[in-house]
Amino acid sequence: MVTAGRAYLDHNATTPVRPEAVEAVAHALSLPGNPSSVHGEGRAARGAMERAREQVAGLVGARASNVVFTSGGTEANVAVLSPGLMDCDGGRDCVRTPATLLLHSATEHACVRDGHRFPVAAVEAIPVDRDGLVDLVWLDDRLARFAAESPGARALVSIHLANNETGVIQPIAEAAAIAHRHGSLLHSDAVQAAGKIAVDITALGADVLTLSAHKIGGPKGVGAIVFRTGALELADKPLRGGGQERGWRAGTENLPGIIGFGAAADVARKLLVGEAARLAHLRDSLEAGLAKLSPETTIFGRTAPRLPNTSAFATPALKAETLLIKLDLAGAALSSGSACSSGKVKRSHVLDAMKIDPAMSAGALRASLGWTTCEADIEIFLAAYGKLVAAQTDQSARAAA
Repeated sequence: MVTAGRAYLDHNATTPVRPEAVEAVAHALSLPGNPSSVHGEGRAARGAMERAREQVAGLVGARASNVVFTSGGTEANVAVLSPGLMDCDGGRDCVRTPATLLLHSATEHACVRDGHRFPVAAVEAIPVDRDGLVDLVWLDDRLARFAAESPGARALVSIHLANNETGVIQPIAEAAAIAHRHGSLLHSDAVQAAGKIAVDITALGADVLTLSAHKIGGPKGVGAIVFRTGALELADKPLRGGGQERGWRAGTENLPGIIGFGAAADVARKLLVGEAARLAHLRDSLEAGLAKLSPETTIFGRTAPRLPNTSAFATPALKAETLLIKLDLAGAALSSGSACSSGKVKRSHVLDAMKIDPAMSAGALRASLGWTTCEADIEIFLAAYGKLVAAQTDQSARAAA
């Protein structure tokens, strides 16, 4: 439950669990059977799990049979970002070709940039522009050169659907068309996008999407790999030793987490249009308030398509490391432009890739809204941030006197 009197604006890190998911998890905990057992109790557990699989598939326009549950978005990404990910039309004489090159956007999450299973020499970053959008011309040219240099070889392209820091939405359909034209596969980390914008794996053309439950109001510790077709396989599955998840991931399934994931996905799908409009209004109010407090405040990625719930911004002379602490003490929970490491706020690799002035990116904050966010939360944050801006203005004036 969100604490009364505080503004929780860090939904991109994790969003509070929806009541429907809590109820679903509680029900799952009462089921005694193992989903792999053939007796009645096992079949009941299996039925509940398969219903959740249908709900998750429905969120992204996929077939339930193409959904594989994992422990979260990180495991899902690490599993598919492998040279062993291959596809085939299913014919008897099909020759499956492993990938020998990984191209990922320069603004990917760390689990993509560092968690893949390709040799370091076989990995390259796709550059982005100042809005954080991938350079499709560069991608087309690089894949063309790769095809000419390595006839018959295949590349794997990984571009997230929406950035976790800026909310910038990538042109996945165009990138997928380029990848397929050159005989390559495309994976998209849709962890931040699902439940916030309409996501249809067929319309996007992505071969694989990856999801996480706790970003949409489900429980932590469960995610999914979603395939566009059933023709893909993974030669080097990271978890072996059992036939669960059609042999894709060994180990007894996290039944409560999966059923909670399904419930959250179902709610997110049903409320998507209205919730997106509501959050966009709140985000715009927040950004308008920031502009009034300081016209010098920069909204990163503002001219690009963005998630309706995300705003990444910075005000000159204000530093993220101290801002986060002061805002927290004032009752507003936000995050910096990047993850914390050993208690220190690092400069954002996303903003670096966008070629943002380091002096500005040092003060980057992210406000991310969700289903619990209301006007009062925006007011609490703006009041707190306004005091910090005023204090900095007074300090600068005294220094100049």
